[in-house]
Amino acid sequence: MDAQTNTFEVVIVGGGSAGCGVAASLLKRDPSLSIAIIEPSTQHYYQPAWTLVGAGEFEANKTVRDMADCIPNGVTWLKAAATTFDPATHQVHTDHLGAVTYQYLIVCPGLTLNWDAIKGLKESLGMYGVTSNYRYDLAPYTWELVKKFHSGTAIFTQPAMPIKCAGAPQKAMYLSCSHWEHRGLLSGINVDFHNAGGVLFGVKDYVEPLMQYVRRYGAHLNFNSTLIEVDGPKKTAVFQIKDADGNTTIQSKRFDMLHVVPPQTAPAFIKASPLANADGWVEVDQHTLQHVRFPNIFGLGDATSTPNAKTLAAVRKQVVIVAENLLALKAGQAMPSRYDGYGSCPLTVEKGKIILAEFGYGGKLVPTFNWDSTKPRWSAWILKKYILPTVYWRLMLKGREWLARCGACG
Repeated sequence: MDAQTNTFEVVIVGGGSAGCGVAASLLKRDPSLSIAIIEPSTQHYYQPAWTLVGAGEFEANKTVRDMADCIPNGVTWLKAAATTFDPATHQVHTDHLGAVTYQYLIVCPGLTLNWDAIKGLKESLGMYGVTSNYRYDLAPYTWELVKKFHSGTAIFTQPAMPIKCAGAPQKAMYLSCSHWEHRGLLSGINVDFHNAGGVLFGVKDYVEPLMQYVRRYGAHLNFNSTLIEVDGPKKTAVFQIKDADGNTTIQSKRFDMLHVVPPQTAPAFIKASPLANADGWVEVDQHTLQHVRFPNIFGLGDATSTPNAKTLAAVRKQVVIVAENLLALKAGQAMPSRYDGYGSCPLTVEKGKIILAEFGYGGKLVPTFNWDSTKPRWSAWILKKYILPTVYWRLMLKGREWLARCGACG
């Protein structure tokens, strides 16, 4: 780094899973690199475990660590928020540290949870039986509600795609139902799932295995149904329902428990930047993850335009692609690695069993292990609850790439 001008060989925007992971992988390959991460947050979260927190199967405090402990050794942490990009001058502007100059830029700020998009939601969260596993402070409240729930109506919602971990909205439902089933309470509970989309899951091979659990738990599916308003004190949720002809109607439903997943978008500073496509996402080649207009810029993680599932499992594979391709570009060589769209969604269909959905572009099944990935398995539960958190903290964030190569990595 040049202390006067904040100049680095590689600048990474975002210190989440993607940012810390790719920084560690780059340094593993070339320890001489000068790398900076621009990240304003002081906390770093392992979000995939929040579904388990909401089911009483994981402790919330084990999903968070200080950001300082997650930034790889040898990387400069710039505690600021990126505000604008100037690809012509190879600079990122920040809110209070001025401009940061790069030779290569990696953009991975994650996405934005738009709680304000649903009228009355923010005022009701954490009270009146309104919760969400998509927030660290609310996942424990989900479990409090589930534990105390004996009868009434429990509503679970899913917004329009794309969202991170597209299976998480229904995972909350399955785990809650599994608990109520075990307690012998399920027959007295009305379970509603409202999905803004038209299908239960985007990869058809997993739909019927999931439907078996929907039927087992007696859950009522409502497709093309978007939550637009919450009145916590009155315990009322308002939905906009779209029919086959595109006509919409408004429906109000009373609830005793409401688990909400908010709409999600690219961050505002990405949408307004020259890096974005028409929909606001960082526009990269879906295989090389190189920006389509600015060759010295790469993107990975939830903020990119790639049509894969936005999951941590996808990031683990993308880290390898970006690290190898960036260093090849830097050396004047052809980029060797290609991303096949791998994503994974461990669908927690009951306590102790998971359908480990793994798929690439076009819905192609790409299981890591030699098994039928549509079957619910206890071993996949062990993997998610006990093994993957350790893999994350001790391997991925340290540049150790266990099972991190995808089928088309080269």
